[in-house]
Amino acid sequence: MNKKNKSLYLGLMTGVLLMGIGVAYESLWCDPRAPLAVGPDLGASRLSRDGITVEFEATPLGGSGGLTEGAYASIRFKVTDQNSGQPLSGVAPGAWIDPALSGDAARDRDKSCKARVALFLKSSIGARPLMDLNSYFLLVLNKDASLTVIDPSVSVGGVTSTLARIGLSDTPMDWVASGDDKQVYVSMPAAGKVALIDTTTFQHVEDLPAGQQPVRVALQPDQRLLWVGNNATDDAHSGVSVIDTQKRALLKFIPTGKGHHEIAFSHDSRYAFVSNRDSGTLSVIDGSDLSLLKTLKVGPHPLSVAYSALSQAVYVADGRDGSISVIDARSHTLRSRIQAQPGLGPMRFSRDGRFGIVLNTLENRAVVIDAGSDRLLHNLDVSAEPYQVTFTQAYAYVRGLASSKVTMINLSSLGEGRTPITQGFDAGPAAPRQAGDLPLAQGLAVARDENSVFVVNPVDNTTYFYAEGMNAPMSGYANRGSNARAALVIDRSLREVAPGVYSSTVKLPAAGDFDVAFLLNQPQIIHCFSTEVAAAPDAAHRRTPRVEFLMDRPVVHQGSPFVARFRLLEGSGEPRKGVRDLSLRYFLAPSSRARSSEVEEVGEGVYQAALQLGEAGAWYLHVQAPSLGDAFAEKNYTSLRVLPAKAQ
Repeated sequence: MNKKNKSLYLGLMTGVLLMGIGVAYESLWCDPRAPLAVGPDLGASRLSRDGITVEFEATPLGGSGGLTEGAYASIRFKVTDQNSGQPLSGVAPGAWIDPALSGDAARDRDKSCKARVALFLKSSIGARPLMDLNSYFLLVLNKDASLTVIDPSVSVGGVTSTLARIGLSDTPMDWVASGDDKQVYVSMPAAGKVALIDTTTFQHVEDLPAGQQPVRVALQPDQRLLWVGNNATDDAHSGVSVIDTQKRALLKFIPTGKGHHEIAFSHDSRYAFVSNRDSGTLSVIDGSDLSLLKTLKVGPHPLSVAYSALSQAVYVADGRDGSISVIDARSHTLRSRIQAQPGLGPMRFSRDGRFGIVLNTLENRAVVIDAGSDRLLHNLDVSAEPYQVTFTQAYAYVRGLASSKVTMINLSSLGEGRTPITQGFDAGPAAPRQAGDLPLAQGLAVARDENSVFVVNPVDNTTYFYAEGMNAPMSGYANRGSNARAALVIDRSLREVAPGVYSSTVKLPAAGDFDVAFLLNQPQIIHCFSTEVAAAPDAAHRRTPRVEFLMDRPVVHQGSPFVARFRLLEGSGEPRKGVRDLSLRYFLAPSSRARSSEVEEVGEGVYQAALQLGEAGAWYLHVQAPSLGDAFAEKNYTSLRVLPAKAQ
């Protein structure tokens, strides 16, 4: 990968978003099959260039009328071939929302749009868009009762990548994200509950009762029910609790057997399959009425269960006798048994259901089975004491307890009579075992591009990012203040909801005129569409004074005298006069050293401060006043670009 492509790759993968703004797609809120509404001003909503037509639409959710601040809106782009009208799938566009430009910057709209997109792609903290529709976040599960939210796109001395900390009621053990990444469910065994996390706001919403010792959590494919494995020592309370995700209520507890429970589902959510380690059984449960249909004897110590849609079978790996029982998912009978070595543990299937990989912790091996023939294909050397496996489109990643190395298995090299290709990389300086107290949650998280992974090293408290094709991890994210144990990727990017239709749902943060910047790589198209958001008189932020920056020169030269002017307005729009404790703090990104400047009032509600801009780069300006409260201080900022001094 050359330097230019690498930079573009990183830019498109990353994005930033202000805390508290939600960006995610909810399939129930809009019909992707519906044609995009085109307003009377076609120039503002449709672009045809270089053989491509892009249609833009922003519509309110759950009602008619225009866009209103604080409300949710559907942002959609339809990308088609200009000549044939055929939709273009898989083009992965980028998009950002930012206040509309004014003054000189608005005169050459095309040039200004390209300049803004270039800044957004650099992910500088001093040039943040109001809303980033390409962003993703890293949710880190900690050793203590908390989660950490990391923004991988921004790092100022390793500090600002930490976006938020989410407190929990008790120590977490396992978690699962909903299909749209809008909710995360976290099991807390000691509390007997599952925490519900809203990833739109990164808030701990509530705790859901989940039976005794809830450990493993799993969402069935249709997302309707959350299944929780209860590892209670009391036989009567050992089984699974089933929670309705819409009503947020416990529907039923089903006793299934003794010991730890792993959970798998048929692709249509009709059946749930629950292993019972100490009972040596597999329970088959009807997903419609939650009745226990059958209990099958599968081995003395079943440790994992996985479903393959390709073979429509359930596979149960037994750690004591080294067998893999193949259960027909329709008839619920034993189809065959694959014999391997004792020590089998975690098992997962590739995305297409073709290859299953079962880890043997005792033998430091990974067994590969073919779901097409239910045969053992390969027995591979992997990282010492393997305990976690996950899949991207091209590779299986295996993490070992006793090694810092992650083993990669090339999926295209697997098959009857073939020689598998394996390689590896070090994710940190030490083996995870040295950290102790590891949860069930995975320390391997697949990035949103499906061609890279995040790997948590709990010893040095860092999450490493590895892109396929690189010789080593490209970056690492320290988890300051807590001890990292696992990671999840929360994707807020545009999603292709129908052929050629890319959509996201956003919560509109403010009123005003906005530019919606759109980027397509091949062919390269950069264009800013326009939209307007109406004010909501009853919005909470309108009760807090706001700052209107009067920046007639958004770009200045290094060393030139510069006075920052701004107007302070009440929520009603009236000027706020006589605020005596205003200050303007400013710093050069990515420096963390802020400077302060005295502010003077020069008119009715108009204030100014002289700045010393001795260095070129992106500067971040922040107005605050203790008398106006924290809500005021959090929202009033802007950025300023300083160019190198002109040659004399």
